[in-house]
Amino acid sequence: MTVFLAVVLGVFVVVRCSLFVTHRRVNAWVGEQFVASAYGLPPREQLDPRRPGPPPPAHRKEERQAVADAAWEGDWKPAERYVRAAGDDWDERWARLELLLHVAREDDAWLDAWRAAEPGNCDAATLHASIMVHRAWEIRGIGYAHEVTTSNMNRFRAMLPAAIEEARQAALLDPANPGPWVVMVTAARGAQYRHAQFEQLWEELVARAPHHYEGHWQALQYWCAKWHGSNRRMMWFARKAVRKAPPGSPLAGIYLHALDELTERSATAALAAMPMARSVMKQIAASFDQVAPDDERLPALRHLLAHYMLRSMMYAPALKQFRLIGPWCGAQPWRKDGRNPVIAFETARGTAAKLSRTRPAPPPQVYGMGR
Repeated sequence: MTVFLAVVLGVFVVVRCSLFVTHRRVNAWVGEQFVASAYGLPPREQLDPRRPGPPPPAHRKEERQAVADAAWEGDWKPAERYVRAAGDDWDERWARLELLLHVAREDDAWLDAWRAAEPGNCDAATLHASIMVHRAWEIRGIGYAHEVTTSNMNRFRAMLPAAIEEARQAALLDPANPGPWVVMVTAARGAQYRHAQFEQLWEELVARAPHHYEGHWQALQYWCAKWHGSNRRMMWFARKAVRKAPPGSPLAGIYLHALDELTERSATAALAAMPMARSVMKQIAASFDQVAPDDERLPALRHLLAHYMLRSMMYAPALKQFRLIGPWCGAQPWRKDGRNPVIAFETARGTAAKLSRTRPAPPPQVYGMGR
Protein backbone atom coordinates (compact mmCIF):
# COMPACT_ATOMS: atom_id res chain seq x y z
CA MET A 1 0.00 0.00 0.00
CA THR A 2 2.86 2.37 0.85
CA VAL A 3 4.56 1.66 -2.48
CA PHE A 4 1.28 2.28 -4.33
CA LEU A 5 0.77 5.62 -2.60
CA ALA A 6 4.35 6.62 -3.34
CA VAL A 7 3.86 5.85 -7.05
CA VAL A 8 0.59 7.80 -7.16
CA LEU A 9 2.20 10.73 -5.38
CA GLY A 10 5.17 10.65 -7.75
CA VAL A 11 2.94 10.65 -10.82
CA PHE A 12 0.89 13.43 -9.27
CA VAL A 13 3.98 15.62 -8.72
CA VAL A 14 5.29 15.04 -12.25
CA VAL A 15 1.91 15.81 -13.82
CA ARG A 16 1.46 18.90 -11.67
CA CYS A 17 4.88 20.25 -12.63
CA SER A 18 4.24 19.62 -16.33
CA LEU A 19 0.84 21.26 -16.15
CA PHE A 20 2.30 24.22 -14.25
CA VAL A 21 4.79 24.95 -17.04
CA THR A 22 2.15 24.51 -19.75
CA HIS A 23 -0.36 26.71 -17.94
CA ARG A 24 2.18 29.50 -17.49
CA ARG A 25 2.72 29.59 -21.24
CA VAL A 26 -0.97 29.37 -22.02
CA ASN A 27 -1.84 32.07 -19.50
CA ALA A 28 0.65 34.38 -21.15
CA TRP A 29 -0.91 33.64 -24.55
CA VAL A 30 -4.42 34.27 -23.22
CA GLY A 31 -3.37 37.60 -21.74
CA GLU A 32 -1.55 38.79 -24.86
CA GLN A 33 -3.02 37.13 -27.94
CA PHE A 34 -6.39 35.47 -27.21
CA VAL A 35 -9.21 36.95 -29.29
CA ALA A 36 -12.40 35.27 -28.07
CA SER A 37 -14.51 36.11 -31.11
CA ALA A 38 -12.08 34.25 -33.35
CA TYR A 39 -13.15 31.04 -31.57
CA GLY A 40 -16.89 31.66 -31.61
CA LEU A 41 -16.93 33.14 -28.09
CA PRO A 42 -18.29 36.47 -26.82
CA PRO A 43 -15.56 39.10 -26.37
CA ARG A 44 -14.23 39.73 -22.89
CA GLU A 45 -15.99 43.09 -22.54
CA GLN A 46 -19.34 41.28 -22.78
CA LEU A 47 -18.65 38.86 -19.92
CA ASP A 48 -21.20 39.11 -17.10
CA PRO A 49 -20.16 37.85 -13.64
CA ARG A 50 -23.55 38.48 -12.03
CA ARG A 51 -25.14 35.18 -13.02
CA PRO A 52 -24.19 31.70 -14.29
CA GLY A 53 -26.69 32.05 -17.12
CA PRO A 54 -29.38 34.30 -18.55
CA PRO A 55 -32.05 35.59 -16.16
CA PRO A 56 -35.41 33.81 -16.17
CA PRO A 57 -38.10 35.21 -18.48
CA ALA A 58 -39.90 38.28 -17.20
CA HIS A 59 -43.22 36.46 -16.83
CA ARG A 60 -41.61 33.84 -14.59
CA LYS A 61 -40.00 36.48 -12.38
CA GLU A 62 -43.27 38.39 -12.14
CA GLU A 63 -45.18 35.25 -11.16
CA ARG A 64 -42.70 34.41 -8.41
CA GLN A 65 -42.70 37.94 -7.07
CA ALA A 66 -46.50 38.03 -7.02
CA VAL A 67 -46.62 34.80 -5.00
CA ALA A 68 -44.04 36.13 -2.53
CA ASP A 69 -45.77 39.50 -2.15
CA ALA A 70 -49.15 37.86 -1.54
CA ALA A 71 -47.66 35.57 1.10
CA TRP A 72 -45.99 38.42 2.95
CA GLU A 73 -49.33 40.22 2.93
CA GLY A 74 -50.92 37.19 4.60
CA ASP A 75 -52.55 35.53 1.57
CA TRP A 76 -51.42 31.89 1.23
CA LYS A 77 -53.76 30.93 -1.61
CA PRO A 78 -51.50 32.08 -4.50
CA ALA A 79 -48.71 29.97 -2.98
CA GLU A 80 -50.98 26.93 -2.83
CA ARG A 81 -52.05 27.42 -6.46
CA TYR A 82 -48.46 28.02 -7.54
CA VAL A 83 -47.28 24.67 -6.17
CA ARG A 84 -50.34 22.76 -7.30
CA ALA A 85 -49.93 24.06 -10.87
CA ALA A 86 -46.70 22.05 -11.20
CA GLY A 87 -48.80 18.87 -11.16
CA ASP A 88 -46.74 15.70 -11.06
CA ASP A 89 -43.62 17.35 -12.49
CA TRP A 90 -41.91 16.58 -9.22
CA ASP A 91 -38.71 18.47 -9.95
CA GLU A 92 -40.68 21.60 -10.75
CA ARG A 93 -42.94 21.10 -7.76
CA TRP A 94 -39.91 20.87 -5.50
CA ALA A 95 -38.36 23.98 -7.07
CA ARG A 96 -41.55 25.88 -6.26
CA LEU A 97 -41.50 24.62 -2.69
CA GLU A 98 -37.91 25.84 -2.41
CA LEU A 99 -39.01 29.30 -3.52
CA LEU A 100 -41.71 29.26 -0.84
CA LEU A 101 -39.10 28.13 1.67
CA HIS A 102 -37.14 31.33 1.04
CA VAL A 103 -40.35 33.35 1.32
CA ALA A 104 -41.25 31.69 4.63
CA ARG A 105 -37.79 32.25 6.09
CA GLU A 106 -38.55 35.98 6.08
CA ASP A 107 -42.08 35.61 7.42
CA ASP A 108 -43.96 32.32 7.89
CA ALA A 109 -47.25 33.59 9.32
CA TRP A 110 -48.89 32.89 5.97
CA LEU A 111 -47.71 29.27 6.12
CA ASP A 112 -49.24 28.85 9.57
CA ALA A 113 -52.51 30.20 8.15
CA TRP A 114 -52.31 27.79 5.20
CA ARG A 115 -51.72 24.78 7.45
CA ALA A 116 -54.57 25.81 9.72
CA ALA A 117 -56.96 26.24 6.77
CA GLU A 118 -55.85 23.04 5.00
CA PRO A 119 -54.45 20.58 7.54
CA GLY A 120 -54.62 17.82 4.95
CA ASN A 121 -52.46 19.63 2.38
CA CYS A 122 -49.26 17.65 1.75
CA ASP A 123 -47.39 20.59 0.21
CA ALA A 124 -47.98 22.83 3.21
CA ALA A 125 -46.92 20.07 5.60
CA THR A 126 -43.85 19.27 3.49
CA LEU A 127 -42.85 22.91 3.42
CA HIS A 128 -43.16 23.11 7.21
CA ALA A 129 -40.97 20.02 7.64
CA SER A 130 -38.41 21.42 5.22
CA ILE A 131 -38.25 24.68 7.18
CA MET A 132 -37.60 22.67 10.35
CA VAL A 133 -34.64 20.96 8.67
CA HIS A 134 -33.23 24.23 7.38
CA ARG A 135 -33.52 25.88 10.78
CA ALA A 136 -31.61 23.00 12.29
CA TRP A 137 -28.90 23.39 9.65
CA GLU A 138 -28.67 27.12 10.32
CA ILE A 139 -27.74 26.30 13.91
CA ARG A 140 -25.15 23.76 12.83
CA GLY A 141 -23.63 25.91 10.07
CA ILE A 142 -21.89 24.67 6.92
CA GLY A 143 -18.48 23.86 8.42
CA TYR A 144 -17.00 20.42 8.98
CA ALA A 145 -18.05 18.62 12.16
CA HIS A 146 -14.89 19.56 14.05
CA GLU A 147 -15.63 23.23 13.36
CA VAL A 148 -19.07 23.12 15.00
CA THR A 149 -19.40 23.76 18.74
CA THR A 150 -20.69 20.87 20.83
CA SER A 151 -23.75 22.83 21.95
CA ASN A 152 -24.73 23.73 18.38
CA MET A 153 -24.18 20.17 17.21
CA ASN A 154 -26.37 18.84 20.01
CA ARG A 155 -29.15 21.31 19.21
CA PHE A 156 -28.88 20.43 15.51
CA ARG A 157 -29.22 16.70 16.13
CA ALA A 158 -32.04 17.19 18.63
CA MET A 159 -34.13 19.12 16.09
CA LEU A 160 -33.89 16.66 13.20
CA PRO A 161 -36.02 13.77 14.56
CA ALA A 162 -39.01 16.12 14.92
CA ALA A 163 -38.51 17.35 11.34
CA ILE A 164 -38.34 13.78 10.04
CA GLU A 165 -41.50 12.88 11.93
CA GLU A 166 -43.22 15.95 10.48
CA ALA A 167 -42.20 14.79 7.01
CA ARG A 168 -43.51 11.27 7.69
CA GLN A 169 -46.86 12.73 8.66
CA ALA A 170 -46.84 14.82 5.46
CA ALA A 171 -46.19 11.66 3.42
CA LEU A 172 -49.43 10.15 4.73
CA LEU A 173 -51.42 13.07 3.29
CA ASP A 174 -50.41 12.30 -0.32
CA PRO A 175 -48.77 8.88 -0.76
CA ALA A 176 -47.75 9.64 -4.36
CA ASN A 177 -45.88 12.85 -3.51
CA PRO A 178 -42.08 12.40 -3.19
CA GLY A 179 -41.61 15.79 -1.48
CA PRO A 180 -41.77 14.52 2.11
CA TRP A 181 -39.24 11.82 1.27
CA VAL A 182 -36.83 14.42 -0.13
CA VAL A 183 -37.05 16.18 3.25
CA MET A 184 -36.32 12.92 5.07
CA VAL A 185 -33.39 12.08 2.79
CA THR A 186 -32.02 15.58 3.42
CA ALA A 187 -32.28 15.21 7.20
CA ALA A 188 -30.97 11.64 7.32
CA ARG A 189 -27.26 12.44 7.19
CA GLY A 190 -27.50 14.95 10.02
CA ALA A 191 -29.63 12.51 12.00
CA GLN A 192 -26.84 9.92 11.58
CA TYR A 193 -29.00 7.33 9.87
CA ARG A 194 -27.29 4.02 9.27
CA HIS A 195 -26.99 2.79 5.69
CA ALA A 196 -29.93 0.43 6.00
CA GLN A 197 -32.14 3.18 7.42
CA PHE A 198 -31.14 5.57 4.66
CA GLU A 199 -31.72 2.97 1.93
CA GLN A 200 -35.30 2.56 3.14
CA LEU A 201 -35.94 6.27 2.72
CA TRP A 202 -34.21 6.28 -0.65
CA GLU A 203 -36.29 3.41 -1.96
CA GLU A 204 -39.47 5.24 -0.96
CA LEU A 205 -38.30 8.39 -2.77
CA VAL A 206 -37.25 6.77 -6.05
CA ALA A 207 -40.40 4.63 -6.08
CA ARG A 208 -42.28 7.92 -6.46
CA ALA A 209 -39.78 9.95 -8.49
CA PRO A 210 -36.88 7.84 -9.81
CA HIS A 211 -35.07 10.81 -11.37
CA HIS A 212 -35.67 13.50 -8.74
CA TYR A 213 -32.74 15.91 -9.07
CA GLU A 214 -32.73 17.41 -5.57
CA GLY A 215 -33.30 13.99 -4.05
CA HIS A 216 -30.21 12.68 -5.83
CA TRP A 217 -28.15 15.68 -4.77
CA GLN A 218 -29.08 15.14 -1.13
CA ALA A 219 -28.34 11.42 -1.39
CA LEU A 220 -24.95 12.21 -2.91
CA GLN A 221 -24.17 14.23 0.21
CA TYR A 222 -25.12 11.28 2.41
CA TRP A 223 -22.80 8.95 0.47
CA CYS A 224 -19.79 11.27 0.39
CA ALA A 225 -16.80 10.61 2.63
CA LYS A 226 -17.39 13.56 4.96
CA TRP A 227 -20.77 12.13 5.99
CA HIS A 228 -21.60 8.41 5.90
CA GLY A 229 -19.99 7.04 2.77
CA SER A 230 -16.69 7.08 0.92
CA ASN A 231 -15.21 8.44 -2.30
CA ARG A 232 -15.81 5.08 -3.96
CA ARG A 233 -19.43 4.82 -2.84
CA MET A 234 -20.14 8.40 -3.84
CA MET A 235 -18.67 7.99 -7.33
CA TRP A 236 -20.59 4.73 -7.83
CA PHE A 237 -23.80 6.55 -6.97
CA ALA A 238 -22.91 9.44 -9.30
CA ARG A 239 -22.12 7.16 -12.26
CA LYS A 240 -25.43 5.42 -11.73
CA ALA A 241 -27.21 8.79 -11.93
CA VAL A 242 -25.57 9.42 -15.32
CA ARG A 243 -26.66 6.03 -16.63
CA LYS A 244 -30.29 6.43 -15.61
CA ALA A 245 -30.76 10.11 -16.51
CA PRO A 246 -33.77 10.27 -18.85
CA PRO A 247 -33.88 12.52 -21.92
CA GLY A 248 -34.61 16.11 -20.92
CA SER A 249 -33.38 15.75 -17.32
CA PRO A 250 -30.16 17.37 -16.01
CA LEU A 251 -29.74 14.43 -13.61
CA ALA A 252 -26.39 13.46 -15.16
CA GLY A 253 -25.00 16.66 -13.62
CA ILE A 254 -24.98 14.92 -10.23
CA TYR A 255 -21.68 13.37 -11.36
CA LEU A 256 -20.13 16.84 -11.65
CA HIS A 257 -21.11 17.60 -8.06
CA ALA A 258 -19.40 14.36 -7.06
CA LEU A 259 -16.20 15.50 -8.80
CA ASP A 260 -16.51 18.80 -6.94
CA GLU A 261 -16.73 16.94 -3.65
CA LEU A 262 -13.80 14.74 -4.58
CA THR A 263 -11.67 17.75 -5.51
CA GLU A 264 -12.50 19.51 -2.27
CA ARG A 265 -11.37 16.57 -0.18
CA SER A 266 -8.39 15.27 -2.13
CA ALA A 267 -6.64 16.88 -5.09
CA THR A 268 -4.66 13.66 -5.66
CA ALA A 269 -7.78 11.50 -5.80
CA ALA A 270 -9.49 13.99 -8.09
CA LEU A 271 -6.56 14.05 -10.51
CA ALA A 272 -6.48 10.25 -10.59
CA ALA A 273 -10.21 10.20 -11.36
CA MET A 274 -10.00 12.53 -14.34
CA PRO A 275 -8.85 10.06 -17.05
CA MET A 276 -11.59 7.64 -16.03
CA ALA A 277 -14.12 10.48 -16.05
CA ARG A 278 -13.64 11.40 -19.72
CA SER A 279 -16.10 8.91 -21.16
CA VAL A 280 -18.62 9.83 -18.46
CA MET A 281 -18.29 13.53 -19.26
CA LYS A 282 -18.99 12.80 -22.91
CA GLN A 283 -22.21 11.10 -21.80
CA ILE A 284 -23.06 14.09 -19.62
CA ALA A 285 -22.52 16.53 -22.49
CA ALA A 286 -24.80 14.45 -24.73
CA SER A 287 -27.40 14.31 -21.98
CA PHE A 288 -27.29 18.09 -21.48
CA ASP A 289 -27.93 18.60 -25.18
CA GLN A 290 -31.40 17.13 -24.60
CA VAL A 291 -32.27 19.39 -21.67
CA ALA A 292 -34.56 22.34 -22.37
CA PRO A 293 -32.42 25.47 -22.92
CA ASP A 294 -34.49 27.41 -20.38
CA ASP A 295 -33.94 24.90 -17.57
CA GLU A 296 -32.50 27.11 -14.85
CA ARG A 297 -30.28 24.33 -13.49
CA LEU A 298 -28.46 23.87 -16.78
CA PRO A 299 -26.11 26.91 -16.95
CA ALA A 300 -24.39 26.24 -13.62
CA LEU A 301 -23.95 22.60 -14.63
CA ARG A 302 -22.40 23.57 -17.97
CA HIS A 303 -19.83 25.67 -16.09
CA LEU A 304 -18.90 22.64 -13.98
CA LEU A 305 -18.74 20.44 -17.07
CA ALA A 306 -16.43 22.88 -18.89
CA HIS A 307 -14.26 23.17 -15.78
CA TYR A 308 -13.82 19.42 -15.36
CA MET A 309 -13.35 18.84 -19.07
CA LEU A 310 -10.43 21.25 -18.88
CA ARG A 311 -8.99 19.39 -15.91
CA SER A 312 -9.35 16.16 -17.90
CA MET A 313 -7.54 17.74 -20.87
CA MET A 314 -10.69 17.47 -23.00
CA TYR A 315 -9.98 20.84 -24.58
CA ALA A 316 -12.15 20.71 -27.70
CA PRO A 317 -15.26 19.48 -25.83
CA ALA A 318 -14.64 22.15 -23.18
CA LEU A 319 -14.49 24.82 -25.87
CA LYS A 320 -17.88 23.65 -27.14
CA GLN A 321 -19.31 24.06 -23.64
CA PHE A 322 -17.88 27.57 -23.37
CA ARG A 323 -19.61 28.46 -26.63
CA LEU A 324 -22.90 27.18 -25.21
CA ILE A 325 -22.36 29.09 -21.96
CA GLY A 326 -21.95 32.41 -23.74
CA PRO A 327 -21.02 35.57 -21.79
CA TRP A 328 -22.21 34.41 -18.35
CA CYS A 329 -19.40 33.74 -15.89
CA GLY A 330 -20.95 34.14 -12.44
CA ALA A 331 -20.58 30.47 -11.52
CA GLN A 332 -18.78 28.76 -8.68
CA PRO A 333 -15.80 27.26 -10.53
CA TRP A 334 -14.58 30.75 -11.38
CA ARG A 335 -15.22 32.24 -7.91
CA LYS A 336 -13.35 29.70 -5.81
CA ASP A 337 -10.59 30.93 -3.52
CA GLY A 338 -11.71 34.52 -3.94
CA ARG A 339 -10.79 34.68 -7.63
CA ASN A 340 -12.08 37.32 -10.00
CA PRO A 341 -14.67 35.34 -12.02
CA VAL A 342 -14.10 37.31 -15.21
CA ILE A 343 -10.35 36.68 -15.19
CA ALA A 344 -10.72 33.02 -14.19
CA PHE A 345 -13.39 32.40 -16.84
CA GLU A 346 -11.41 34.19 -19.54
CA THR A 347 -8.31 32.15 -18.69
CA ALA A 348 -10.27 28.90 -18.73
CA ARG A 349 -11.92 29.44 -22.09
CA GLY A 350 -8.70 30.79 -23.56
CA THR A 351 -6.94 27.64 -22.38
CA ALA A 352 -9.61 25.52 -24.06
CA ALA A 353 -9.20 27.46 -27.29
CA LYS A 354 -5.40 27.27 -27.30
CA LEU A 355 -4.93 23.64 -26.28
CA SER A 356 -7.79 22.32 -28.43
CA ARG A 357 -5.68 23.34 -31.43
CA THR A 358 -8.76 24.95 -32.93
CA ARG A 359 -7.84 27.23 -35.79
CA PRO A 360 -9.04 30.78 -35.16
CA ALA A 361 -11.33 32.33 -37.72
CA PRO A 362 -9.53 34.94 -39.83
CA PRO A 363 -10.53 38.55 -39.11
CA PRO A 364 -13.06 39.97 -41.55
CA GLN A 365 -11.50 41.84 -44.42
CA VAL A 366 -12.34 45.51 -44.78
CA TYR A 367 -12.16 46.83 -48.30
CA GLY A 368 -11.66 50.48 -49.12
CA MET A 369 -13.47 52.25 -51.91
CA GLY A 370 -11.87 51.79 -55.29
CA ARG A 371 -10.79 54.80 -57.27
